[in-house]
Amino acid sequence: MTAASPNVTEKRRAFRQLHGDGCFVLPNPWDIGTAIYLQQLGFKALATTSSGFAWTQGLPDGGLSRDQALAHFESLAAATDLPVNADFESGFARNTIELAENVRLAVQTGIAGLSIEDSTGNADRPLHDIATAVERIGTARKAIDKAGGDAVLIGRAECFLVGRPNLAETIARLQAYSSAGADCLYAPGVRTREDIAAVVAAVAPKPVNVLIGSASEFTLKDIAALGVRRVSVGGALARSAWGAFMRTAAMIAQEGRFDGFADAASGNELDDFFLTRKRDR
Repeated sequence: MTAASPNVTEKRRAFRQLHGDGCFVLPNPWDIGTAIYLQQLGFKALATTSSGFAWTQGLPDGGLSRDQALAHFESLAAATDLPVNADFESGFARNTIELAENVRLAVQTGIAGLSIEDSTGNADRPLHDIATAVERIGTARKAIDKAGGDAVLIGRAECFLVGRPNLAETIARLQAYSSAGADCLYAPGVRTREDIAAVVAAVAPKPVNVLIGSASEFTLKDIAALGVRRVSVGGALARSAWGAFMRTAAMIAQEGRFDGFADAASGNELDDFFLTRKRDR
């Protein structure tokens, strides 16, 4: 008999436990099929990618609507037995009233955690001032607590991604987000051993997420040795798939060649995988 799938409460409990010790990878699927496949590889949690999903909709990163993001969270959370962490961008909110409501709706989708960025989307003022950013994290914390309190809140400092690669500012922001109620801290773009170790030490004992979004000399063992608790890959898996698609399609269009299919996955293998999964559920 097939074991019963875990419910939302069980997924969230498992997700919190993963943050307690050790280091785990939560790769970023961009649709139901990739989420299911990553589960069978043995990963213990997944994270959405705003960019990866946006590209499937013919949109740039940051181009999704709130409702598109929420529907995506719900579909991935329902499709897999693993906890799903939601990339909720900046919360799709102009003020804290909207943010509280949006976080409430996100929690209702069945996700196990969500991240809130401090970026504004405004090139002239790319980051919220720290007081506003802290207020937003506190608002998200209260909304989660009101909804039951078991979803993990990740506070993100986007300094390195918006042209302000200042480690001191990044750390100050992460520490403030921790004090405001973030359970986990994340500064995408921090890459060197020294900077990663400094971030981990600065927010301890809160767990830190590190992004590995390109080819890296780091192994998971290396990252764990720095005290990092979780690793995500952002849109890198989606970009890898897009890279193969773009190269092969361009070869057909420009050269009339089809040998780009040499590395394609087996259709029979994929059919067998999804058929077996459907039969076992």
